[in-house]
Amino acid sequence: MANLFGYFSNDIGIDLGTANTLVYLKDKGIVLREPSVVALDTVTRKVRAVGDEAKRMLGRTPGNITAIRPMKDGVIADFDVTEAMLRYFIQKASQSFRAPPRVVIAIPSGITAVEKRAVMDSATHAGARKVITIPEPMAAAIGVGLPIDEPAANMIVDIGGGTTEIAIISLNGIVFSKSIRVAGDELDAAVIGYMKRAYNLLIGERTAEEIKMRIGSAYPLDEELSMEVKGRDSVAGLPKTIHITSQEVREALSDTVASVVDAVRTTLERCPPELSADLVDRGFVMAGGGSLLRGIDRLLSDKTGLPVTVADDPLSAVANGTGAVLNDLTWLMQNA
Repeated sequence: MANLFGYFSNDIGIDLGTANTLVYLKDKGIVLREPSVVALDTVTRKVRAVGDEAKRMLGRTPGNITAIRPMKDGVIADFDVTEAMLRYFIQKASQSFRAPPRVVIAIPSGITAVEKRAVMDSATHAGARKVITIPEPMAAAIGVGLPIDEPAANMIVDIGGGTTEIAIISLNGIVFSKSIRVAGDELDAAVIGYMKRAYNLLIGERTAEEIKMRIGSAYPLDEELSMEVKGRDSVAGLPKTIHITSQEVREALSDTVASVVDAVRTTLERCPPELSADLVDRGFVMAGGGSLLRGIDRLLSDKTGLPVTVADDPLSAVANGTGAVLNDLTWLMQNA
């Protein structure tokens, strides 16, 4: 494939995620990795903080400031705030550029034309000279190093913050893909709901995410874990501390994890027979933050009968994929 980067200068790749945004700069790799969170003054609508600083404010702000996540289920929920967030990330990553950058941005495979246009418009208004989109599962497959140009099945399961993207790819094209709006955020919500039902304990998103990361699992552990959780008693209204175990968290996550398993099985059922034969030996690769949930690879392997591999750096897969496209744009030009 011809290298067209000489024409496309000052380019950056963006993984605009529901939970985190990553920016890839050519020759430098990933230069920015921050939460997709914006702290906003509710009176003036002025942006007070973006990224890491804004995430620290989640659930801790005074009445006139609210920390929000402008992306929901992989798409833009608040156009103006997303534009402000993108402008911050683009300017921070492209400070040395003499001209506005062109942007390659990854989008969920299941979004509508209107949602896709919203992403492109938002990036353009945020300072991009040109916006090119690439489906997230394709970017993830490229980012983890799958040989997508071969006439054989390559399957990727990318569990992000807002969506789970599943795709079977062959000869640089997506044979079949499925995008469900069930992913990391739904896992966090399941933990919040369980704590309220089982213990009358109210916890926030940050605490739920911490529980998921520290003791969450999708498959029985060789040695079960436990941790102390602090929150507010929904009955007494007072601070409260409890101990929970990984078995409880696994039970809380089970329905959400089952939705991911069902989506993977549906994708496999739609796979052409010749490509299905390839997957028997090759299996599939998992990417995204959700793939770090303990035992989810073992569970999916059990449920599908296929070998399952978790990418070496699953959190960076999509961003690395956009970076690879920046270096060699032939595929992108053919599929734009």
